[in-house]
Amino acid sequence: MARRSNLKQLLARVGAAASAVAVLAACSSNPIEAPPPTITPAQAADSPPASAAPPGDVIPLTASGGTVQAATFDGATGSLVVLSAADGRSAVTILGSDDQPATVPVDAAATAMTGHDGVVFLAARGGYYRVDLADRAVRRFDVADRRDTEFTAIARRGDGRLVLGSADGAVLTLADETTVGAEVTVFARVDAIVTRGDTAVVLDRGQTSVTTLSQDGSARQQSLRAGDGATTMVADAAGWVAVADTRGGELLVYGVDPLILRQRYPVAGAPYGLATSADGWAWVAQTATNTVVGYDLATGIPVEKVRYPTVRQPNSLAFDDASGTLYVVSAAGDGVQVIRSAEGAQ
Repeated sequence: MARRSNLKQLLARVGAAASAVAVLAACSSNPIEAPPPTITPAQAADSPPASAAPPGDVIPLTASGGTVQAATFDGATGSLVVLSAADGRSAVTILGSDDQPATVPVDAAATAMTGHDGVVFLAARGGYYRVDLADRAVRRFDVADRRDTEFTAIARRGDGRLVLGSADGAVLTLADETTVGAEVTVFARVDAIVTRGDTAVVLDRGQTSVTTLSQDGSARQQSLRAGDGATTMVADAAGWVAVADTRGGELLVYGVDPLILRQRYPVAGAPYGLATSADGWAWVAQTATNTVVGYDLATGIPVEKVRYPTVRQPNSLAFDDASGTLYVVSAAGDGVQVIRSAEGAQ
């Protein structure tokens, strides 16, 4: 009986050990290749109808059609540039000083936009587009060996190299127009990229994080949690990066070298649209209330200076430093609100 009991105990121990090894192997098998843990990404609020006529001029964008995805102001041409998409295709609408929109069609669905000195670049599946704003010329570039990659973010470094982010969590730094020079694959999804010099800063909504990459683009340098549900990000000429924590209701301001949270301030109403100005202001759109607020960041804590009612669904903002004009672009089809001398008499 004692021998049989000892045999049972030995078999039990062997079985337990085998189970533990199997569990350990399952848990530790290529952990770097496993997708990172994520949360449900935050979104802009579904804005109510505008309760009052917004200040400034409102210019329709009916020629572009579709859903507005991004907006930027190009100082070289003095133009607001709006990216929109509909029915599997995109369009770039250029709004110059005469307030007459001109539409440039793109033969595929673009997902993100960045601009520099009279040119905008659009991220798309398999590559990107270059749009010359002066002559309206559009050129397609296919990234080598990435035909089926869905690119979701794009930025331009100080050295002129483009950085592309993808839906499957990769960030590619191009060595030239079409060749990948470096790649990092540590994200759930890349939702936005901005650059400070040659340093790329990556926003991942699923991980609600901001991450800096090494200057050669080959490795993650530093990473921080960004509130409870970060959604949008912009860079400032002074060297900081602003992030809207839409779910947590905050404006977050980061220094980049090193990556550190410098300022944190409560903003109600589902903050989403962001823009910056050269004199240290951050503009934040509250999508739950159709409001835009201008904050001065110079004192080390955001100080509210002005606020304006806006067109419905103010998801995209852009600012012209030369004229002090703030552009509020409706994602609900209500056009572009143009607020001149938006900072007022300070």
